[in-house]
Amino acid sequence: MDKNMLPRAYVNKFTQSQYNAPPLSGPLVVRTFTRHFGKSPEQIYDRFDIRSTHAASIGQVHRAELNGRQLAVKIQYPGVGDSISSDLRLVKPFAFRLLGMSEKELNVYMQEVEERLLEETDYELEVRRSQEFSQACSHLDHVVFPKYYPELSGPRVITMGWLEGLHLKEFLQTNPSQEVRDRLGQALWDFYNFQQHELRAVHADPHPGNFLITPEGNLGVIDFGCIKELPDEFYRPFFSLILSDVLQDREKTLRAFRELEMILPQDSPAEIEFYYQAYREMIGLFARPYATSEFDFSNASFFEELYGYGERISKMPEFKQARGVKHFIYVNRTNFGLYTILHDLKAKVRTDRYRPAAALNNGSTSPVQ
Repeated sequence: MDKNMLPRAYVNKFTQSQYNAPPLSGPLVVRTFTRHFGKSPEQIYDRFDIRSTHAASIGQVHRAELNGRQLAVKIQYPGVGDSISSDLRLVKPFAFRLLGMSEKELNVYMQEVEERLLEETDYELEVRRSQEFSQACSHLDHVVFPKYYPELSGPRVITMGWLEGLHLKEFLQTNPSQEVRDRLGQALWDFYNFQQHELRAVHADPHPGNFLITPEGNLGVIDFGCIKELPDEFYRPFFSLILSDVLQDREKTLRAFRELEMILPQDSPAEIEFYYQAYREMIGLFARPYATSEFDFSNASFFEELYGYGERISKMPEFKQARGVKHFIYVNRTNFGLYTILHDLKAKVRTDRYRPAAALNNGSTSPVQ
């Protein structure tokens, strides 16, 4: 998702894992069912296509039918949960080189990643969250969700209604009109900002494989495996920085930076000034879409600034240390992933819906559990 971290050829290859990974063999699919249900898929559904229609990073989707209902059946690859910890140990040396942190510092962030990844392997949790979030977001315009079937789901299998549609890359190849692009961009913006500012918990995996564009031109959301809750001690200082009156006030900004551990107690006056200026520039860029009531995400110069800033600080020795609370990992992933998809859509959206000001002024709300 981060188009600057790796060379373009690598990005293109890794992107395939979002919805086009190598599929499981038929016997392994049947074994997963017999292990968890005591029955083969043919004994559960009226019709089950043993060949997968989509395959992604931890599971694949098969088409099925039961009592006239068209279904999508997601099956997790065997051993995925067991391999996560060992896979992360393999990733650590790369992370050391990229980030330059000590092992103690890095472990705080690695643990956050491991917890979220392990949650993604819990399909029973995903079904519960999918039902809760799709119900909570059901009022949003042009956002649709499949129906979930807990009685046909289990620890490694999820059964949901089949949504017809195209993934983003396929959809863009149809040369959609600007009106359709804007409508989908608005749906995406509202979907994410309603969750962040009203639910205080968010679908934290905004890659194109988790969405379908339906024939009616709606945004279909088909995966709630990765959810990040936003605790009040993070949400308030972070999103307060988006409000212009806070970012223009040095003392308020420094207070928020300290709460978020972007500026540390042991920092010297010179370090405080350096990080204040650097992070203020970063937040200013991130908050730019919120600064007006409408924002055009086709604006290439905005993304050049955004990526240019990231590339610039990645080379600075001052950022080769642990700064920022662990919640930044998935909140940044969510919002920059959202911005990237909106840029791919070249959408113009109203950004004055579900803004943090209302949530901050009205007090805390309870996150979806």
